[in-house]
Amino acid sequence: MFKKTTGVLLTGILLLLIGCGAKRAPNTFFLRENTNLSLIQTVAVLPFEGGGRAARIRELTMTQLLASGMFDLVDKGRVDVILQQEALTPGAPIDTFTIRRLGESLDVEAVLFGSVEVTSESRGSAVFPEMTMTLRLIECETGVLLWQASGRGSGYSLLDRLFGFAPKDSFEVTLELLDELFATMR
Repeated sequence: MFKKTTGVLLTGILLLLIGCGAKRAPNTFFLRENTNLSLIQTVAVLPFEGGGRAARIRELTMTQLLASGMFDLVDKGRVDVILQQEALTPGAPIDTFTIRRLGESLDVEAVLFGSVEVTSESRGSAVFPEMTMTLRLIECETGVLLWQASGRGSGYSLLDRLFGFAPKDSFEVTLELLDELFATMR
C-alpha cells in the first residue's frame, strides 16, 4: 500500500511540475490555399535578416532543407553573386519584378526569405538560448507568398533544470525550430 501511494504521489508531483513549466507560444504558419509545394523543385535561400548569427542560421536552414528532400537548392555562393550583381542589399525590400528577375537568373521557382532574432534568457544561475524565426517562401514568377511560418525555440526545460541536465545550446534550438517550421509545409 505504501509503495502504491508513494508512486501515485510522485507521479502527481511530476505532472504538477511539468504543468508549471514555461508555456511556449505555438508556432504559427500560413500556407496559401490550393498550393502544392511539391511542384516547387528548386529554391534559392536568400541571406537572412537578424545580425551576426543570421548567416550561420541561413546555412543550417539550407542543410535542413536539403536533408528533408523537399527542394533542390541553389548554392549560396551563386545566390550571393547574383544579389551583388543586382545591387540588392540583404534585408532590403524586393519588389515582384526583382524577384522574377532573380528567379530567372538563378533558375529557381521560389525564393526563401528569413529573419531571426537570437537572445539569451537567464533563469537563476543558468542562461538559455532563445530564438525567434520567421521564414517565407515566395514564388518567383508571380511574387505570391506561398508559405510563411513563425516560431520560437528555447533551450530552457524545467525537467532538465530539475534533474541537473545541461540546457540545449543554440545549435540544438535552431535545428528543432527549423524542423518544426518545415513540418508545416507538408
